[in-house]
Amino acid sequence: MRGRSRGPLFGSLVPDSAAAVRSAAPVGLTVPVSLPPSGPSTGRRWETLCWAACAVFATLLCLRTTIAPHQVWGACATGGYGLAALIARLCARPWGLASAAVAAVGSVPVPLVLLVADGARQLEVTVVERSGRLLLDSGTPYVPDPAELRDYNPYLPGMALFGLPRAVLGDVPLADARLWFALVSLGAMGVSAVPGRGSWSSRHGTARPLLWLAATPAVALPLAVGGVDLPVIALMCLALALAGRGRPVAAGLALGAAASLKWTAWPLLPVGLALLVVTTGRRAAVRAGATALAPAALAVLPVALTDPRAFAEHVLLFPLGEGGTGSPAASPLPGHLLATYVPGGFALAVAALALSAVAVAVSLVTRPPRTTVAAADRLALGLGIAMCLIPATRFGYVVYPLVLLGWFRLGSAGRWWPVDRVAEAHRTYPLTVKPPED
Repeated sequence: MRGRSRGPLFGSLVPDSAAAVRSAAPVGLTVPVSLPPSGPSTGRRWETLCWAACAVFATLLCLRTTIAPHQVWGACATGGYGLAALIARLCARPWGLASAAVAAVGSVPVPLVLLVADGARQLEVTVVERSGRLLLDSGTPYVPDPAELRDYNPYLPGMALFGLPRAVLGDVPLADARLWFALVSLGAMGVSAVPGRGSWSSRHGTARPLLWLAATPAVALPLAVGGVDLPVIALMCLALALAGRGRPVAAGLALGAAASLKWTAWPLLPVGLALLVVTTGRRAAVRAGATALAPAALAVLPVALTDPRAFAEHVLLFPLGEGGTGSPAASPLPGHLLATYVPGGFALAVAALALSAVAVAVSLVTRPPRTTVAAADRLALGLGIAMCLIPATRFGYVVYPLVLLGWFRLGSAGRWWPVDRVAEAHRTYPLTVKPPED
């Protein structure tokens, strides 16, 4: 019969369901619309298990590792994750901010403050802080004749900027490079999560995705102990987000900043430009490319020309495992196993790496990414393959594809509907559409 509802349509109404709405409700009827909630008990159970698993991981790391900063992180994070599991079990609504906030505080600022106060640090932090001092003294962040592992600096010259506070301010807590790593990482990720105009997520801000990202063990551990990869990843995500919003100059600046820190950011250049070609046009992509190359060249070329031999030894040969001292990045992944155990394996690994890069480049031409998520997925695939094939690699690099695959999905679940689509449906079919409650 005309005007009669055939079933529970309104619990799953979205703007694309306009035809069903027209047949199910008379014009002018006020119908509150929201997405169907998942079962609270099931959600709480999964959230509790999630934090409990994180607590188990932190405990095992604390007991098994011989790295002092990792032991401190494991002890602090165990308490944070355990308390988050308890909160998740008691809260009425699953996947709330309370448990994520407790987990993030216990796994990031608490161990970070303890490590900064104690002075315990990883070798990477010492290398970066020394590079800042060398940059001020000699114009290059690289030791001229590296003799042992701690002398090597495999990062591009831009990374030395994180060591400048120590060189300028001296031995004070605020000068610790780990604080600046965390500040830049969380700041760039937060800006990349800021929604564009006309989305429901603009009402909820960036707190939820940022907390969940920071609380993830793969991110929380390097944030607390001073992992140099997180600022690179954060700037890469920011560049992709800006490219997806059609802001080529800003995307180019973020891309250039990431490219001046570490080689791992350079695969972002073709992916980001391919996204811009589709979303904004060729001219915008050219502007973004020129904008990206300018700061990268400004950071790298003067240092490379100051001492080409030292630059090649630190930044080219050492990361590939061909420096005077073996790289500690020696996880048993295919590229390392080829280079170590197969005659001519180094050449085979490099050839496989080059072929994979060509394959990804061809895919960008034949099927360019049309959304930020698609671009992040393509970049994650390329980096994942490269990190398996590079002769000197480590399991910690998995944080790159993990963050790229997950970050742009944290705030893009089905409950976030663009306001313009909802408004269009409301004008066509006068229903009172209520956004989903958080």
